[in-house]
Amino acid sequence: MNPDTCSLLVEFADIRWRNQTVSIEYQWVGRERVRRPLWVFLHEGLGSVALWQDFPSRLCATLDCQGLIYSRPGYGQSSPRAPNEHWGTDFMHQQAYEVLPALLETLGVDPQQEHLSLLGHSDGGSIALLYAARFAQQVAATVVLAPHIMVEEVCLKGIARARKAYLESGLRQRLVRFHRDPDSAFWGWNDAWLDPAFASWTIESELPAIMCPLLAIQGLNDEYGTLEQIRGIARRVPQTELIELPDCRHSPHRDQTQRVIEAVHHFFQHHSDQSTPLGDIE
Repeated sequence: MNPDTCSLLVEFADIRWRNQTVSIEYQWVGRERVRRPLWVFLHEGLGSVALWQDFPSRLCATLDCQGLIYSRPGYGQSSPRAPNEHWGTDFMHQQAYEVLPALLETLGVDPQQEHLSLLGHSDGGSIALLYAARFAQQVAATVVLAPHIMVEEVCLKGIARARKAYLESGLRQRLVRFHRDPDSAFWGWNDAWLDPAFASWTIESELPAIMCPLLAIQGLNDEYGTLEQIRGIARRVPQTELIELPDCRHSPHRDQTQRVIEAVHHFFQHHSDQSTPLGDIE
């Protein structure tokens, strides 16, 4: 366990989103590194602040950077979904274009002043890509782990298996540790992805707007996507660096933790050495 993790405090910020007040759970990592860049961590479809465990602390310590971890609405200790609220096919766009900017503003974070970088996993990777494309001038670097840029049959089958596990095999009880309302987190994600309208979802057309250095990492044994997900990013964003990890499933930061930390560190150092806005804040 990284010693930084022991001192992390869960905090809450209220944001205004779609004419309602939403409470967002968040944690700072290494905020005492006041002149160092800020990394924002974006969790997966069933993730939360707690599910990151000590990965953000370990990575930020290695990079000598600050980190911001938060649970999206519906997840962790953030406000659950409203009763009968159904997330549409644009739910990741909403998170990238509306929720994250609102949270940064509430916390007093100026992306350009903080040299903002993003690290997202799975759905969080897709959200990171969308934010980096829409707010291209604000993002210094982006790292995505097993992101989705389109819907594949392997992903839908994996999500259908998760539904069966939630109903029959104890997945709900395991999620209770990480979510104030596990039904809010699970059904928001699962119903959205398995909605027939979601089959045509894609963010491929948005990707060419990304200007920052981009690192995309995926496991060779990813049960939710083929390597076409990250290879498709590289075809559309020429500055993309790809890492395809053996003996790794859908969560590279858990299956190959040290390898991912080393890869992000190398990526960070390489672009810092090239005098991109990844180094010390002036």
